Amino acid sequence: SKTAYYYKAVTPFSSKNNKRILDEIDKIHTDYPYYGTRRMVVELKNNGLVQINKPNIVWSSDITYIKLEKGFAYLCAIIDWHTKKILAWKLSNTMDVQLTTDVLTEALNKYPNPKIFNSDQGSQYTAKEHIKILSDNNISISMDAKGRAIDNIVIERFWRTLKYEDIYPKSYKTIKEARDGINEYINIYNTKRIHSAINYKTPDEVYNTWIKNYNIKTKNLLQNVA
Repeated sequence: SKTAYYYKAVTPFSSKNNKRILDEIDKIHTDYPYYGTRRMVVELKNNGLVQINKPNIVWSSDITYIKLEKGFAYLCAIIDWHTKKILAWKLSNTMDVQLTTDVLTEALNKYPNPKIFNSDQGSQYTAKEHIKILSDNNISISMDAKGRAIDNIVIERFWRTLKYEDIYPKSYKTIKEARDGINEYINIYNTKRIHSAINYKTPDEVYNTWIKNYNIKTKNLLQNVA
């Protein structure tokens, strides 16, 4: 058949922990197909599999519209659930898989891989190019139920904050103006804006503290092995 002719086998996840998580997600989804990401994470946590108590456990990504004087631009970003840090973002005049893969590739080049990548079921995230990047990096995939944007609550809250604190007051006219302004805002958001959800610290402060401690532990472990 045509489908079989063009079929390419998906590279399986090699990590035993990732396989356990995927198996558990499958079981939970079979019993509760209407569960979104938040309930899924609670179930996984209750089963002792996922504890979002440090960076790079879960990343979330989404695309939002930015209204300009003439038309729209499309903003894609990836946020770390634990620290609320924006890891990568891109503003484009087209909303396609190139947008999401560019942002994902940038984040993976800059930071350690997450265990779970969460998004909605938009065509940009279900595209084979995007799935392949996650699969090649042994990252478990979590997708929200259709029509349930609230399941991706962490990045939805960021969109709301960005729009009320920056986009709406400034009313950007051109995509260049928007790109420069959003870049400035995200720098402030990551480095200076404190968040009640992370004990009134900045995302960078929480993330970088973990990275520093992680590197120290890794260095000590290597020294002990040597």
